[in-house]
Amino acid sequence: MLAGGAARRLGGADKPGVRVGGRALLDRVLAACAGARTTVVVAGPRPTARPVIWAREEPPGGGPLAALAAGLRHTTADQVVLLSADLPFLDHRTVRGLLAPLRHGTADGVLLTDSDGRDQPLVAAYRTGSLRRELTVLTGRHGELTGLPLRRLTGSLDLTRISDPVASFDCDTWDDIATARARIREHGHVLDEWISAVKDELGIDLDVDTGVLLDLARDAAHGVARPAAPLTTFLVGYAAARAGGDREAVAEAARKAAALALRWADEETPDATPKTSGATPKSSDTTPEALDTRPDA
Repeated sequence: MLAGGAARRLGGADKPGVRVGGRALLDRVLAACAGARTTVVVAGPRPTARPVIWAREEPPGGGPLAALAAGLRHTTADQVVLLSADLPFLDHRTVRGLLAPLRHGTADGVLLTDSDGRDQPLVAAYRTGSLRRELTVLTGRHGELTGLPLRRLTGSLDLTRISDPVASFDCDTWDDIATARARIREHGHVLDEWISAVKDELGIDLDVDTGVLLDLARDAAHGVARPAAPLTTFLVGYAAARAGGDREAVAEAARKAAALALRWADEETPDATPKTSGATPKSSDTTPEALDTRPDA
């Protein structure tokens, strides 16, 4: 991940640290590649939500090719995902989508294109050997990599392109930051964004079915009482953690709680009232002495 740019169009602000949806841009990108065996960030060290290996190009600020070469020194993987640190909408599905055709095809790399069809070589997956080969060629040709544009490398590679205007959206200006902040608060995105932010804040990697939990909260709120919704989901999380804390444990705890909520609600319906033959009981039959109060009666 390349995170050491000057951010001139942001007035020199610390772009990787700018927050979108309560999280630094750098942390949002790190969350998207949480499944990586090794994560290397080329920049000056800083606190991050996930552990990473820090690298630095020589000289600092030497440009993307110098930064790429510095990062590659810390990996032995056959494929690498190359990302900038300003991608607010990148997620793990996009990362997997870049790697899949690379693993099953013959191209040197797979990259995203933006809404205008332009290549985004910093939202891409590459064969490590192809990158090292071209970096060696460029170094031999120019003497060094400092100051060379990334297209000098990508122009020599066989690339597969995938159109994704959302995941490829990067934040170069304050208007871009404002657009990203507004989008995550739209109705269709806000819940997923919030859940992702909370999991990142709490250090939780578990990918749960939020639909199941929302259905449970609805049943508890409607069938029991409104405050029962957050309390029930908390208890489900606690029970799931005690049972191992995986996706299946959450689903099973939610299933049990949802069934209980439905049984609870059923007792409030008229059909749940025991039927009688219609005869009016004698007064003597309703005296305390006449009622059978045993638990199994």
